[in-house]
Amino acid sequence: MKPYYEDTRAGITIYKGDCREILPSLPPVDLVLTDPPYGIGADSHQGPAKHGWKQYGKVGWDLAKPERWVIEMAISKGRHGIVWGGNYFELPPKMGWLVWDKGQRDFSLADCELAWTTENRAARVFDYSRAKAIQDGKEHPTQKPVELMRWCMTLFEDCKTILDPFTGSGTTLRAAKDLGRKAIGIEIEEKYCEIAAKRLAQEVLPFQL
Repeated sequence: MKPYYEDTRAGITIYKGDCREILPSLPPVDLVLTDPPYGIGADSHQGPAKHGWKQYGKVGWDLAKPERWVIEMAISKGRHGIVWGGNYFELPPKMGWLVWDKGQRDFSLADCELAWTTENRAARVFDYSRAKAIQDGKEHPTQKPVELMRWCMTLFEDCKTILDPFTGSGTTLRAAKDLGRKAIGIEIEEKYCEIAAKRLAQEVLPFQL
């Protein structure tokens, strides 16, 4: 299986393809950290460009969420797991939910987003404003901030290998590289594989929470 992108020095690899086909051939990792499609049509919820909305293109990737067995297979690859949008999936009851608090309350968009984890420990909240997230160089309509994914990894200090089977624009891999952790990503759309590869080609970014 030939990688779409590989940085052997940093230990970062991207495979282009369907995670249902690629996951079985991958080795176990310490942490699965991912943000799958929620099946809510997020790629079509775009406002007009004249009002400042960025046009990402409607490619239909969020018409349906992944089957339950796909999410379960992905999680099984790691000792630990974090699934953003976990509230959209049938996952085992756990205590250790993560919350991204977006700050402002005067928008019609969600005030926060939730991540399910494999952990039975206290829930945690990350405060990071929607305004800051917009400045993160968004290349994908549901792109998470790099700072958010870095924070997730700092909650699992002993996890040195990361897997994201729904890589999108590569935020999880970018965060892993910044923290000196190895990572594997899978992305089905070549457009986003290329965007992720370009983001990873940049030098390591300064990390501050």
